[in-house]
Amino acid sequence: MRGALFAPKLAARLRVVKSVLAFIAALVGVLAGPVRAGDPGASLAAAAIERTQHRVVYDAAYEQIAYPMGDVALDRGVCSDVIVRSMRKLGLDLQALMHEDMRVAFSAYPTSWGLSSPDANIDHRRVPNIETFLTRSNMELPPSADPADYRPGDIIAWNLKGDRGGFLAHIGIVTAEVGPSGAPMVVHNIGAGPHKEDVLFSWPMTGRYRLQDAFVAANASPEN
Repeated sequence: MRGALFAPKLAARLRVVKSVLAFIAALVGVLAGPVRAGDPGASLAAAAIERTQHRVVYDAAYEQIAYPMGDVALDRGVCSDVIVRSMRKLGLDLQALMHEDMRVAFSAYPTSWGLSSPDANIDHRRVPNIETFLTRSNMELPPSADPADYRPGDIIAWNLKGDRGGFLAHIGIVTAEVGPSGAPMVVHNIGAGPHKEDVLFSWPMTGRYRLQDAFVAANASPEN
């Protein structure tokens, strides 16, 4: 008898709880949903940070890989593979995008490797080629020594040899976390796998690039 009296009250409370949970779920969906479409930089930075959870042996060997969405073994890679793999989390296949652009504008790309035509096995893994593609895609930004000018997801390229002469390309992705120097930390692979480090201004920059929402909308496809 007593249980029967409390049953309607309990059911009413459960309905209230379900309504509150539904509201919270809807609110979370509203807040989280636009991240990919409205803030591709935040999504790219998150994808880069996730890469730091993977053990990757630095290996620059040339390999025959699949096309499109080709990749070397997931436990192998170089600095550029951080960019390639992070972009794929947004549905962007840098291998295919760059190959198609190089097919129609091969002369716009660096000639450092003595090639006479595009090579989908390696072109997208070469930093100067990535820089050329990002520039041609209207993502280039002017250089800046002000840490406040950098946003999560900005792609940064450097010359590791700096003032010593010569050229050794390197590339990474800016995160939202600020390092001890006061500059945003960067995810990169300089030889020990993907790591997040306070190195934004450690070497001379050769390029700064920002992923555009329109580019993502036009070129993203579901991740394979």
